[in-house]
Amino acid sequence: MRLSEIKTLLGTLDTLAFQLPNGTLVPRHFHVTEVGKVTKNFIDCGGTVRKEEVVNFQLWQADDYDHRLHPEKLVHIIDLSEKVLGIEDLEIEVEYQGDTIGKFGLDFDGTHFLLTTKQTDCLAKDQCGIPAEKPKRKLSELQATNSCAPGSGCC
Repeated sequence: MRLSEIKTLLGTLDTLAFQLPNGTLVPRHFHVTEVGKVTKNFIDCGGTVRKEEVVNFQLWQADDYDHRLHPEKLVHIIDLSEKVLGIEDLEIEVEYQGDTIGKFGLDFDGTHFLLTTKQTDCLAKDQCGIPAEKPKRKLSELQATNSCAPGSGCC
């Protein structure tokens, strides 16, 4: 989800809720402690220089059970971040600490913002000798080679 999309959705909501990939909700008294732009400059295993940029939201909860972040307050935080930090309309990545700090993608199901799992990937499969996709062949198209026929004496 891009920054412009969340701002549009926040304008339609009365309450704000984030759901973890396992279906549980982030406790209602969470805070968005950071909104920022994260730039990652790196070289992949094939030697290609790359740059990735995302908007980062950090969710955190304390023992302040009376706290509740409202959608309009989050829009205000986002607007301020865009203005002060020069953040563009980038994809959003959410940090949330369960057993360890996790990084999630963001989606929306009509009611809750969904923290979606992210996966690592090799960006230079062609350089590493990893086939893009395993070729699929029909068994009927395969011709038997080095096979034994009954009575041929090969077995």
